[in-house]
Amino acid sequence: MTAQTFSDTERRTTLAALMIVFLLSALDQTIVSTAMPRIISELHGLTLYSWVTTAYLLTSTVMVPIWGKLGDIYGRKPVLVSGIAIFLAGSWLSGLSGEFGAMLGMSGMVQLIVFRALQGIGGGALFTTAFAIIADLYPPRERGKFAGIFGSVFGFASVLGPLIGGYFTDHGTVHLGGHVIAGWRWVFYVNLPLSLLSLFMVLVKMPPLEHRRSGAVDYVGAILLVAAFVPLLLALSLGGHDFAWSSPQSIGLFAGAAAALAAFLFVESRVGNPILPLRLFGNKVFATANLAGFLISMAFLGVVTFLPLYMQLGLGVDATTSGLAILPLMGGLIVSSTLAGQLVSKTGRYKPLMIGGAVLLLAGVWLLSRVTTQTTLPDLCWRMAIMGLGLGPGQSLFNLATQNAVEVRDIGVATSSNQFFRQIGSTIGVAVFGALLTHRLANEGQGLDLGALQGLALKATASAGAGGAARHADPALAQALTHAVTGVFTAGLFVIGLGLVVIFFIPALPLRGRQPGPEPVLEKEPI
Repeated sequence: MTAQTFSDTERRTTLAALMIVFLLSALDQTIVSTAMPRIISELHGLTLYSWVTTAYLLTSTVMVPIWGKLGDIYGRKPVLVSGIAIFLAGSWLSGLSGEFGAMLGMSGMVQLIVFRALQGIGGGALFTTAFAIIADLYPPRERGKFAGIFGSVFGFASVLGPLIGGYFTDHGTVHLGGHVIAGWRWVFYVNLPLSLLSLFMVLVKMPPLEHRRSGAVDYVGAILLVAAFVPLLLALSLGGHDFAWSSPQSIGLFAGAAAALAAFLFVESRVGNPILPLRLFGNKVFATANLAGFLISMAFLGVVTFLPLYMQLGLGVDATTSGLAILPLMGGLIVSSTLAGQLVSKTGRYKPLMIGGAVLLLAGVWLLSRVTTQTTLPDLCWRMAIMGLGLGPGQSLFNLATQNAVEVRDIGVATSSNQFFRQIGSTIGVAVFGALLTHRLANEGQGLDLGALQGLALKATASAGAGGAARHADPALAQALTHAVTGVFTAGLFVIGLGLVVIFFIPALPLRGRQPGPEPVLEKEPI
């Protein structure tokens, strides 16, 4: 079935289902963080704190290209249904963590980690399949406005997630007879009605989507992909925290990842139906858009991760206030993402918006690098709003450019590759900038009690909703932390600048006005 055979009703119904799927996936990335202190307290797993996030990150990231390829081979609808079903099961089991007692031979915290990994397997299908289905429904020229809307949904979920998570954690405890359902469990249970609704709409309301490609699954490539990136993500997520970067664990994980990656590239260059066709890297748009997305994502998450730390320990605001203060950033993202999508659909040109977004992002991060312990919240908020305006176009346009530049048969794997490289970039950004923060703290805080600073940071993180955890921090410690964080922001400027340079090399192809079609000729239009 081609896009021309869909009725307007079928398209609207499918878009509604995809928006629920997108909201579901985006919410899960932000809603859990505010519940973690309470989860740790109840399940007694402080030493396993980071693994709850790491487990989801590992499985969702490595499954992205695999789900994308399966969608190209077997069709988007069965892949999306499978992803939602697995995500639903993982959410339900995550909410039950600790209720099984010793039945599973694991502590409650280990149960949660295992079930979060299962949830991530399904979650990896949601984003990439939703964007691929939009590509099946609409030609690139029309696709831009919907990509902008979906970017706005992501921004909305990023704001809503922590607020819902905090509310459920603090006020969601339910007493049923003699049984108590702790509030934090609803952070996972809230996914159930959304998952069931999206599953119903996809199964019953979404029309079948014809897949255009056949062939066997590259199981060897899939296994090697997992073997390459699981050690890499583990090293990046745990290095510098659970073990030193120079430790045998770090070196072993990086070496294992490099060996598996070399084997993966060898296999993919020789099989007939690879998970990630290496020929796509010969497409200049595919290569440069993925590299730019990698760099912008690396800088974005590396900067945003440490904004709450600066607000709580540098400015002395409570956790709730620091969460609400992020609203201008997300508001800017929503506005610019929506506008960028509409402008792309009207003009057919994406590159000017990519460049403009990167320039605004560069300006916003530069302004953030100038903050001090005396900066007021209103002063900080307008700086974050500019950063958000710069982030919006990149949420959808890199993916749109990539889809437009490949043959229709490769849209699924191209879409998943774009998401995959952005997630890898985000992970590397948090790891690299986190290591830089630690190094700068060691230099800035000479003669200070950095152990006290670490304790304040932990206390601030663990008291979301309690408020004021770091309000009485030593001014010298706050000064050291602020200098360290602004140093991280300055490093982010260099990464964004590099991303901007790469964007200039992305060919400005005309967006196709019909669907489907062959790979476009590399005919440039002025930027």
